[in-house]
Parts: sequence; C-alpha cells; structure tokens
Amino acid sequence: MQFRQINTGTMTNTEERINYWFANHMEQTAQAAVTAGPAIGGVADAFVSTLLQDGKIIACANGNANVLTQYLCTALLSRFDQDRPALPAINLGADATTYSAICRDNRFNDTFSRQVRAVGKPGDLLFVVVDDGHKANLIQAIQAAHDREMMVVVLSAREKSDITSLMHPEDHEVALNDLAPHEATPLMMVIINALCDQIDAKLFGG
Repeated sequence: MQFRQINTGTMTNTEERINYWFANHMEQTAQAAVTAGPAIGGVADAFVSTLLQDGKIIACANGNANVLTQYLCTALLSRFDQDRPALPAINLGADATTYSAICRDNRFNDTFSRQVRAVGKPGDLLFVVVDDGHKANLIQAIQAAHDREMMVVVLSAREKSDITSLMHPEDHEVALNDLAPHEATPLMMVIINALCDQIDAKLFGG
C-alpha cells in the first residue's frame, strides 16, 4: 500500500518552519552584503600582500567556527575554484593532539597563542573567526600575533566586541550584525568564498 500526503492548500507547521529559515537567511544575506561586503576587498589585499612577501596565513577559531577556518586553509592549500599553486596556510585548530595537550595542562587560554608564538613570524597574517562570546583564547592569540609583528584579520558575528579594541590600524575586521552562531555561519562561508575568489583573482588573474 502506498501513502501520499494530501495537499490541503495550507502550509503545515513543518513547512512554515523550513520557509522561515530560508527567508531569514535571505534577509541576513542582503544585510551582510551592505554591512560586511565592502570590507572584503581590503581583507583580500591584506592576504595577497602577505602571500607575495613570503608570509603565511595562520587561522584559528573556537567550536563550530573551526570548520570555517579549516575550509579557508584547505581552499588556500589545495584549490578554491581553479587549479593554481598551493598557498601557505595553517589552521591551528586542526591539530587536536597539540590542542588537547595544552588544555590538559589547564592552559585553555593559551591554546592558540602558544602556537602563534611558535610558528608565527613577522609578515605572517593571523585570521580569526569569532562566532560567539567565548573568545579569551582568541584575544590572547591576537596579542601574540601583534607581539610577533603579524597583521590580524577578524571575521566576527558581532559588532563592537572586545576584540575590536585590540585591533591595530593595519588590521582588518569584518563584522556581521550581532548574529547568533547558527545564523552567522552560512554568511561567514559566503564571505570566505568571496575572499578566496578575490585572492585567486588578484594573484593569478581570471
């Protein structure tokens, strides 16, 4: 026996909830294009300048945002859209053994700053993704990057966070309009895709 859903002409609660997510995402995407979009070109220039001067990209983020930093580093190391030479990038959150060893010694706030001081050098760039309020270790990573004379780029789900006050004149921040992590993540992916496209275009043309 086969069963089929009868269309009564009205949306079910399930359909309404699903439609909400699509409508909400489209609205937030349009707003991000206005508020965050203009900053992407400057960030791309910072990445390109770093790479042309034999610097590398070092990335870090907490929790689910680590997926975004890994995606960026993979796109740089492998490819984004077209085949081209590999670009140097390290995601500090990808090394689970080192991360857990630092945490084991009750130094969670040092999880990234310790690594930045070990592998960062003047001329490198630190890319930080902040999608929620848990950022003490990210703040220390930014401070370590500045100590190592590195430029910092922050992609944040919130405007006017504690991190904003740490930024130097040569640093860059792309901030969304105070979104929850689950709302910010898909928009951050779009921003990173646009950034990768700009990097490839500026370095390799096309």
